Amino acid sequence: MSKGNSMSRSASAALGIAGGLIAGVIFKQTWRLIARDDDTPDAGDLERSWAEVLIAATLQGAISGAVKAALNRGYLLHSQNDDDAE
Repeated sequence: MSKGNSMSRSASAALGIAGGLIAGVIFKQTWRLIARDDDTPDAGDLERSWAEVLIAATLQGAISGAVKAALNRGYLLHSQNDDDAE
């Protein structure tokens, strides 16, 4: 394995962790605005309706996907600019 691959894996892991944290914060804030409720539902929350749980899961997935795409794209563009500068 080359050093470049190792750095890419490290960057990918760091972006994954950062993305998860960022997406979690954005989801919680978005849920508070939409549902006017501080408590976000999850699949194990039997007091919530199916609709509420599925809407929350869909929203959470969309936010996670968008954050992941933005971070990955930003990293790739930054890496490309670094390669062009050399």
